[in-house]
Amino acid sequence: MNDHRYYAACTLGLEQALHDELKALGAGNVQIRRGACEFRGDRALGYAACLWLRSAVRVQEELLRGRVRDRDDLYDFARSVDWSRSITTLQTLAVDASVRDSFANDTRFPALVVKDAICDQFREAKNKRPDVDRERPDLIAKLVLHADQAILYRDLSGEPLHKRGYREIQHKSPLNEALAAGLLLATDWDKKEPLCDPMCGSATFLVEAAFLAMDRAPGLARSFSFERFVDADLDAWRTIYDDAERRSIAGASKCPTLLGNDRHSGALSIAEIAIDAAGLKGKVRLQEGDCAEFVPAVAPSVVVVNPPYGERLDAPTEELAADWSGLGRFFHQRCQGARAYVLSGNPELTRHLGLRAGNKMPVRNGPIECRWIRYEIGHKTRQADGETAPQPGPADRNDPSS
Repeated sequence: MNDHRYYAACTLGLEQALHDELKALGAGNVQIRRGACEFRGDRALGYAACLWLRSAVRVQEELLRGRVRDRDDLYDFARSVDWSRSITTLQTLAVDASVRDSFANDTRFPALVVKDAICDQFREAKNKRPDVDRERPDLIAKLVLHADQAILYRDLSGEPLHKRGYREIQHKSPLNEALAAGLLLATDWDKKEPLCDPMCGSATFLVEAAFLAMDRAPGLARSFSFERFVDADLDAWRTIYDDAERRSIAGASKCPTLLGNDRHSGALSIAEIAIDAAGLKGKVRLQEGDCAEFVPAVAPSVVVVNPPYGERLDAPTEELAADWSGLGRFFHQRCQGARAYVLSGNPELTRHLGLRAGNKMPVRNGPIECRWIRYEIGHKTRQADGETAPQPGPADRNDPSS
């Protein structure tokens, strides 16, 4: 069957970036949903989506949809899928469920019903059933139950797609790799201009920018659940993977100037390990110091930054204001003519940049409602009343930037 239905999940706010990625992969009938895109294509497209999608966190293949009104309906519905296409009795499974306005009160009961249906099917046919493994199952079956409408998926990804394979140690306030990549896709960076992150933390923006510029598939260094499926087309997968490797080799020399800075030596140590693990040693340059004192070796054309906004690190308000004022000084003093993109989770802090905000894209960073804000730096833009835009320091209190 060539016309498979797929569902790719992403961070809220990145739906358009994911849509554009899928279209570039050749996906058909791409439909934007809340925090996801649905699309169609052959089996190879599902494999390519796992390997190439930068902004997605999961890719699932639809197995069946229909109407279920009670426990027996759900059991029969799940039994009607041929689960032997996915795993054998020697492999493992897990079942996740998402439930809304249905006969079930929570997710545990319908997930258990689906698990029983799968195991009973194997027991009846083979006199043996696969084991359940919540840590690293060979098959993750996903049930979506809304009112009396049910959809069953199998997860092609396994571990979430933001786990690229280059980061074992997490910074205490990390930026999700898929979110970082999706935000980069939402900029006007041409992948050739010098780019910097003056508060780079563990360098997620910089690593993802390097992968983008070098045409490196984000999933090259990891494995996927679909590789362990009984019906996996491993010849098709090898062709897709080999092509991605060739593209990565061809693009290795295309990395532009990528610069990072952070005042925390611990974060930079984690960044160095990740950069090395990603095969980017020598391609990303890092410095240690306060953002306001950071002097990039090359004047950046694009700046991307995720400054602290207090939701996770519980920094005092005065310290946060000083951080943002320092970032504003860096913009004004070192980034003449550049474009800056700032992830803000606190609209009260953006005024300390002393810049007039341009486009503001709503996006979720974990549980935090944020804005991905574009700024033009170093041009004497005019305010609505004809006044010159403010220079370094707290200014423009009427622009909350969020």
